[in-house]
Amino acid sequence: MPNRPARPAHRATVTRVEQLTPHMVRVVVGGEGLRAITAGEFTDHYIKVQFPRPGVVYPEPFDLGVIRETMPPETWPVTRTYTVRKWLPEIPEMWLDFVVHGDEGIAGPWAATAQPGDQILFMGPGGAYRPSPDAAWHLLAGDESALPAIGAALAEMPAGAVVRAYLEVAGPDEEQKLEAPADAEIVWLHRGDRRVGELLAETVRASQFPPGKVHAFVHGEAGLVKDLRGFLRKDCSIPLDQLSISGYWRLGMNEDGWQSSKREWNQQVEREQEASVQAAPAGL
Repeated sequence: MPNRPARPAHRATVTRVEQLTPHMVRVVVGGEGLRAITAGEFTDHYIKVQFPRPGVVYPEPFDLGVIRETMPPETWPVTRTYTVRKWLPEIPEMWLDFVVHGDEGIAGPWAATAQPGDQILFMGPGGAYRPSPDAAWHLLAGDESALPAIGAALAEMPAGAVVRAYLEVAGPDEEQKLEAPADAEIVWLHRGDRRVGELLAETVRASQFPPGKVHAFVHGEAGLVKDLRGFLRKDCSIPLDQLSISGYWRLGMNEDGWQSSKREWNQQVEREQEASVQAAPAGL
């Protein structure tokens, strides 16, 4: 078996924890380990947090390439992906927002109990989207999982940008104060007992969009993303190069299951929807 590429992890220290809403916790991390990373190019920067398995001792320095080459799969750390809500390189400091639902999952419970001095290990950051200064207007849409990236995008909008943001959360107590252009239109949607993404998709579909070239960022639950991707591509005729659109998660799957099937699922959706776009009558 060929050697896996070296994948050393970055290490950071929790400096403070903030309860933003009943189900959203912000964990702020700092430390000299952050000086080794490069971020700021994108507003959807994300990191891959590595959660060690209980009772497992890993070789130092912590390197995923070495771990996966020399240790059995059941001992590998659990990976969870989180958006960088804010990056302050001059400190250095990184803000990470976690959705927490009691004891469910791995990352949420960790964030709920995190204390200053705790350590995190992570890979990255990656990223691909930043609001285009050439767009006539900007569409942002997502559920709680996309809220950190949408919040980061709102804070970095070009001067004078026309912005329409649709944010679906469980209820009014999950709304957050966001830094945004003074005239940005921010619509909070409270789904209550409805399926995640259903209300958001309905609202976006029923909206009257401004004229001109749009730059759209649509992320969240995979079913929601599939619905809105079809609408934006076929009904609105928005070219792919004006869309940043992907499922962050999928109902009924944890991240391990979703990540293992995400590429194939996305490719299938793209093939089906692009075929539908090409078959649509001219003028749509």
